Amino acid sequence: MLSTFVHILKTNGVPGLYGGLSASLLRQLTYSTTRFGIYESLKSTSPHPPSFPTLIAMASTSGFLGGIAGNPADVLNVRMQHDAALPPSSRRNYAHALDGLIRMTRDEGWRSLFRGVLPNSMRAVLMTASQLASYDGCKRIILSTTPLEDNLATHFSASFLAGFVATTVCSPVDVVKTRIMSAQEKEGLRRLLSRIYRVEGVGWMFRGWVPSFVRLGPHTVVTFLFLEQHKKVYRQLKGAGEAEGRGL
Repeated sequence: MLSTFVHILKTNGVPGLYGGLSASLLRQLTYSTTRFGIYESLKSTSPHPPSFPTLIAMASTSGFLGGIAGNPADVLNVRMQHDAALPPSSRRNYAHALDGLIRMTRDEGWRSLFRGVLPNSMRAVLMTASQLASYDGCKRIILSTTPLEDNLATHFSASFLAGFVATTVCSPVDVVKTRIMSAQEKEGLRRLLSRIYRVEGVGWMFRGWVPSFVRLGPHTVVTFLFLEQHKKVYRQLKGAGEAEGRGL
C-alpha cells in the first residue's frame, strides 16, 4: 500500500490521490443515499425492534437496490482511479463524472453504465448487511453487556467493529468487482474466478484488505457518528413539531 501511495505521488502528484473524486461523490449521492434511506424506512415500519436476522434481510434489500442505483457512478469511480495504472495510450482520461457518463454512453452504449451490476449489487448486499446490520447488532450488544450508554463512545465502538466486519466480508467481492469494471475486454464471472484462483491461489480473496480497511474503517466510523447525530436532531425537531401541533 505504501509503495502504491509513493508511486502515485511521484507520478501524478497530490491531485493523483484524489483521482475519481467526482465519481466517488456521485456514487455516495446515489448508492449510499438509497441504501441508508430504504434501510431506515424499513426499520421504522416495524412496531418492535427488529431481530438481527430481520435487520440483515432489511439491509440486504436496501443494499441490492442501492447497488443498482449507484452502479454507473461505481463503474466511473473504478475506471478513473485505475487510469493512473494504465499506459498513457490506454487511459480514458475522463475529465469528471459527467464527462465519463456522457462518453461511456456515447462510445459504449447505455449498457456500459451497468457493467458488473450483478457482482456490484451482491457486493452492496454484503456491504450493507455487514455494515448497517452489524452496526445495529454491535450497538445492541454493547448497550446490553457493558456499562456504556447510547452515547458517542458506543457509536464509535460499534461503528469501528462494523467497519472491520464489512471490510472482511466484502473483500472477495471487491476484488472481483474491480477486475470486472477495470477490464478492457468483457470476461465471464466464472472464467475470471477460475483464472485468478489459478494464478493467485486463495489469497486473492483478501488482496488489498489493508488499504480497504484504511478507507472503509474511518468512513464507517464517521458515517455512523454523523448518522446518529442526525437522527438525534431529527427526533428533537419532530418531537418539537408534534408538541407544537398539539398546542403544547
